[in-house]
Amino acid sequence: MSNKFKLVPFLFLVAGLLTQTQPISAQAQDDSTRIAELETQIEAITRDLEELTLGTAVVNPSERGAFGMAPAAGKVYTINQGVSIGGYGEVLYQGYAGTKQNGDASGKTAKLDAYRGIIYVGYKFNDKVLFNSEIEIEHGSTGLAGSASLEFAYLDYKLTDNFGLRAGLLLVPVGITNEVHEPPVWLGTIRPRSENKIIPTTWRESGFGFFGETDAFSYRAYLVNSLDGIGGGSAGSKGFSSSGLRGGRQKGSKAIAENFSAVGRIDYTGTPGLMIGTSLYTGDQGHNSDLNGREVSIGTTIWEGHIKYQGRGFDIQALTALASVDNADKLNEMKGLTGSGSVGEKMSGWYAQLGYDLLFSSASEQALLPYVRYEAVNTQVDVPSGYSSSGSKDFNVTTIGLAWKPIGNTVLKTDYEIHSNASSSGINQFNVAIGWLF
Repeated sequence: MSNKFKLVPFLFLVAGLLTQTQPISAQAQDDSTRIAELETQIEAITRDLEELTLGTAVVNPSERGAFGMAPAAGKVYTINQGVSIGGYGEVLYQGYAGTKQNGDASGKTAKLDAYRGIIYVGYKFNDKVLFNSEIEIEHGSTGLAGSASLEFAYLDYKLTDNFGLRAGLLLVPVGITNEVHEPPVWLGTIRPRSENKIIPTTWRESGFGFFGETDAFSYRAYLVNSLDGIGGGSAGSKGFSSSGLRGGRQKGSKAIAENFSAVGRIDYTGTPGLMIGTSLYTGDQGHNSDLNGREVSIGTTIWEGHIKYQGRGFDIQALTALASVDNADKLNEMKGLTGSGSVGEKMSGWYAQLGYDLLFSSASEQALLPYVRYEAVNTQVDVPSGYSSSGSKDFNVTTIGLAWKPIGNTVLKTDYEIHSNASSSGINQFNVAIGWLF
């Protein structure tokens, strides 16, 4: 159905609201309350009209995300009470060039992977209390290369309609992808490397905090157990490395909690289809570890800024991320790292992406989006004195692709990635993925 036909019921509803009458009352306060209610309803209808005109709904309107969660993950927020079930999944093919950037043999073998299968289970007890969770199977089978994980599990207690408390295993609210990673919602067969090496997506830790939203802004702030910068702790994490911070994730698995970190995020969402925001994560990731009898603090800060726009057929997003690690020389010594294997004292990554729906102006419910993404990542911008950086850690990726959505909840994506790095060892690859959410 085209947008102009979708507008008709909204126009009738607006007309009905404007022509409603109320018996004359001696209480002016009742009149003021009624007028305020009508203004609120008209404002909400106007926003929906704008969204329909922009064509921003990438999934069914009733399944849009809420309070930081992705569309299917936020499904529990749309029901009145009881159980909510949703999910998503993706299957990914990766084929690699036979030679590296410098002409040497790549040695890479093509893979076809049942990458992820997700079930969301939530329960809304009443208007104030709800539970939400994600259970994930990766790589097809836990008996082979795969795993089964609790991706998040938390309780919300809403103090008002737009503000509440949250506690449990939480998605860390940093970047564009970490909280909203359902395949039909983002372009590309593979998540941006900046949101993998610098922001260790998918990133979840246990903690508590608050969340909220207004007509123009949304925000979240948590206190969570810190990453394990050194590794080898109770969670079995590998710690930080020359490749970035990803190995420090504890994933809620018997996580060491001698140190906690603070994380906060704010987004401007007042314009339909547009999100502009920033987030900051900071804290000690050392957990009272010592070197030669002296405690070593591994202070780590991650900052990122982002923008995303989906409207009038366009799908645009960009992000920049910076990370710093204190006492990286001592961290290297504790981990036994030498030479170019050093953890970076400073790391950076950024990307920009543009897609456009060629079917936007038609009456079709389908979408066909060619897209391009460029990103640059360096996990060793600076290394401690006495160590060196590896050219392979300073790389960029250019992605050219096409996404087809028969309906908003399903997608077929294919793209070609051109990899290059400072050591000329990049390997190009061709990817195909299918994805769904419900």
